[in-house]
Amino acid sequence: MAELILITGGTRSGKSAFAQRCAEAHAGSLLYVATATIADSEMAARIFRHQQVRGERWNLLEEPCDLCGRLPAAAAGQGAILLDCVTLWITNLLFAHNEEPTAVLAEVRRFIACLAAIDAPVYLVSNEVGGGIVPENRLARLFRDLAGEVNQELAAAANSAWLVVAGLPLRLK
Repeated sequence: MAELILITGGTRSGKSAFAQRCAEAHAGSLLYVATATIADSEMAARIFRHQQVRGERWNLLEEPCDLCGRLPAAAAGQGAILLDCVTLWITNLLFAHNEEPTAVLAEVRRFIACLAAIDAPVYLVSNEVGGGIVPENRLARLFRDLAGEVNQELAAAANSAWLVVAGLPLRLK
């Protein structure tokens, strides 16, 4: 089974940069798994900037939902894998499953199980979203709660877990 490393933190905390540095410490080619989709020009520019930061060692898998269906084959022969980000992935799943959190949690558990078919270390980047006020609408509360549950499941399955704050990584596990 792949070594699983969870890296979490707030928005713009430096978690993606930390995850990239960790992945790049491994030999060989690397796989970047992008869960974002391009919905507007701002997102396209953001994705382009992220791509420019990665070097030629990086291969790309763009998959918004079906990680289990596509990741094992794409991971073959890679030195490390960086999935950025879990939070967008569960957002995509939440809408794909008609806002049903139990279906999303089932998919997360299926993802954890499918990691048995992967040999390379897998770095997961996820946002910590529950540190603020209680959201004012049902969907935002549903998402906040779901993100917290998913992060707990991934942290329990992970070999190590990190919290990044102000660009500083703190090892949790």
